[in-house]
Amino acid sequence: ELVRQGEALKRTEQMVDKMDQDLKTSQRHINSIKSVWGGLVNYFKGKPPESKPEQNGTPEYYTNSRLKEAMMSSKEQESKYQESHPNLRKLDDSGLLTFKADLVSSVQRDSYPKNQQLRAYHQKIDNNLDEMSSGLSRLKNLALGLQTEIDEQDDMLDRLTKKVETLDVNIKSTDKKVRQL
Repeated sequence: ELVRQGEALKRTEQMVDKMDQDLKTSQRHINSIKSVWGGLVNYFKGKPPESKPEQNGTPEYYTNSRLKEAMMSSKEQESKYQESHPNLRKLDDSGLLTFKADLVSSVQRDSYPKNQQLRAYHQKIDNNLDEMSSGLSRLKNLALGLQTEIDEQDDMLDRLTKKVETLDVNIKSTDKKVRQL
């Protein structure tokens, strides 16, 4: 949603820049209509080249790389979690037996009690803690990515606010000049 909003802000800023360029063109036309001298000045100044509206210092908008990385990492971890979670995948007895055998072999047997039931509970708790840790890590990365994206969009909103305020003053001035004609 933040990415979509960032792109909308970028388009809005481009439209404000285009409006500013159109306002400058209309000001030239008003000067030509207002007096002969204004027409001569515009004639010798020449027509400004029709080009893409200037960005007035607006950097090209790209989604924050930190947010992109966090989203990609989150999707990968989510798919891994769904594959391994017992309630989110179909279990067959053979898969469960090999899963338990892999767990026992991957964890040092000396670190757990000798009682089989207690050992299974400790392993289950450790696995749950590992999943919680990876989930919290994923949430932290997403939060940091969101924060940087929000900061960048906040800067963009500040720039846009200044441009709109300036444009509003210029529009009112141009409107006043048109009414005087």
